[in-house]
Amino acid sequence: DDYDFDLADIERIEVLRGPQSTLYGRNTMGGVMNIYTLSPLAYQGTRLGAEYASGNTLRLRASTYHRPSPRTGVSLAARFMHGDGFFTNEYMGRTCDWERSGGARMRLQFRPDERWSIDNTLAFGMLRQGGYPYASAATGRIAYNDPCGYRRTTLNDGLTIRYAADGWEIASITSYQYSDDRMTLDQDFLPESYFTLTQAKQDHGLTEDIVVRSRGEGRYGWLVGAFGFYRHRSMQAPVLFKEDGLEHLIADKAEQYTGLRPHFASDRMALDSDFRNPAWGAALYHESQLRLGRFDLSAGLRIDYERTRLCYLSSTDIDCTFGDGRITPFTERGTLHKSFVQLLPKAAAVYRIDDGNSLYASVAKGYKAGGFNTQMFSEVLQNSVMERMGVYWNRHYDINRVVAYKPEKSWNFEVGSHFAFADGRIRGEATLFYILCRDQQLTIFPEGTTTGRMMTNAGRTRSFGGELSLQVSPWQNLDINAAYGYTNAKFVRYNDGKTDYKGNYLPYAPQHTLSANGAWTIPTGVQWLGNIVLQAGVRCAGRIWWNEENSLSQPFYALVEVSLRFEQKHYSVDIWGRNLADAGYNVFYFKSIGNEFVQRGRPRTFGITLNINL
Repeated sequence: DDYDFDLADIERIEVLRGPQSTLYGRNTMGGVMNIYTLSPLAYQGTRLGAEYASGNTLRLRASTYHRPSPRTGVSLAARFMHGDGFFTNEYMGRTCDWERSGGARMRLQFRPDERWSIDNTLAFGMLRQGGYPYASAATGRIAYNDPCGYRRTTLNDGLTIRYAADGWEIASITSYQYSDDRMTLDQDFLPESYFTLTQAKQDHGLTEDIVVRSRGEGRYGWLVGAFGFYRHRSMQAPVLFKEDGLEHLIADKAEQYTGLRPHFASDRMALDSDFRNPAWGAALYHESQLRLGRFDLSAGLRIDYERTRLCYLSSTDIDCTFGDGRITPFTERGTLHKSFVQLLPKAAAVYRIDDGNSLYASVAKGYKAGGFNTQMFSEVLQNSVMERMGVYWNRHYDINRVVAYKPEKSWNFEVGSHFAFADGRIRGEATLFYILCRDQQLTIFPEGTTTGRMMTNAGRTRSFGGELSLQVSPWQNLDINAAYGYTNAKFVRYNDGKTDYKGNYLPYAPQHTLSANGAWTIPTGVQWLGNIVLQAGVRCAGRIWWNEENSLSQPFYALVEVSLRFEQKHYSVDIWGRNLADAGYNVFYFKSIGNEFVQRGRPRTFGITLNINL
């Protein structure tokens, strides 16, 4: 779950769009991004970097690459970041989105001979953040009274061993990930004292992927793989109800339904939850490629199995009198199981017109694993408290139905073209897609003054659209990149028992995305100065609907950015500005106890970046 991280010395990024479930398995429905960092066998030297920007943001990084022998390379990298934040909690009178982070990475590569290669990367990271810049959708104000924050410590190790034989090669990719994080929330995000959450989570994850593939330029190529993983997650997520929460979320409801008002012995009530969530899975997969003249054909199949278990122990320290009785502390415990088996096929065809032009078509099945949503347990416990007061909310909670959610499955159809003309000065790609999705996973917020958010499965959705990207070099020192995407994503069948959302747009899916960037390189002819690079660009997105009712949305917005860079062989200085028009926009939406909140995007920022290569 640790997706927000810094990665130094990126050499290149490879983006594989569309479902990649056949080769990469679960949770790759939208594609895969492979990030390659500098190899100490290919590059030697020391790199230093510093950046200062708006919000008193400071970034420092250093890395060094060495080759102590012809067959051995080693690199070390470190980073540090400090930022005061951009958004003020008006109740506390200080910024709430400050951040401190740092980390280190060591990479060791060893080539004992021409056939064997060993590559190991060990990385450590720490993150401390304030939280959270959530503004009321009604007033636009950030104002809450209880402290919020997030901290995380991670340790990752990846080991790749390859052996290349005549005509084939085998690779073993082993990874281990440890994560320890703690999130503290004023979960009502109001100046009143309703309830808070402290969620502490520890994750251990181990994966193993063994891949055997053909080598060479023959007409037929093949790949066979076996994958397995084990993950153990432990989590503690106590919710503390405070005076306003007890009065308005529990006492008022009980009096409304029964005519009796409970009297609590304390103005605090804890709802404690302790979870153990082990999961494991295994997969076998195969892909074949066949070249027939101008056609490149490929087909693959993966069988994927996963089993997950949730052991929960929930309790409350409630002590209150209610009518002639008394409600005292109680505990609920249990175990939930889920197993998933999926067949994940893929087929593709490419017709090569010439070296720079081709047409392609593909069909693939995507798969996103199911599981358990622990954020609803505070709601489950609150419901149990209310039931002891004779309030049944017209139904009895089925914990498995409320907490568990099913896998999401899709079929993705895509046709497109890679093209190049004008002697390669104009290059690009055009794509049309159509996606049918069943049991799409949605985060919803149950009606009323609920304290959790729920993961549910929409019956069926469909999406269609297209993408166009262009890279234009009208002359040697000018490069222009532009990309546009259109998505029409709607519910085909989704009825939650109260409302039929058929025909509504899917939440969180931007209908339009647009980016354009131009870079003009001006050689100065001065050795110590090098080149001057002028860049200007714009990034746009919208409209984005935030809920399934389509009652709240983010309109289309544009972020303008420019930079002036002085670059030479051994250094570069980049002076930049982002969101220069200071566009106001939101990037996230949610509900808490019936109130709507949004997270704003960052305002106008300026900065200067220095890079030194030794």
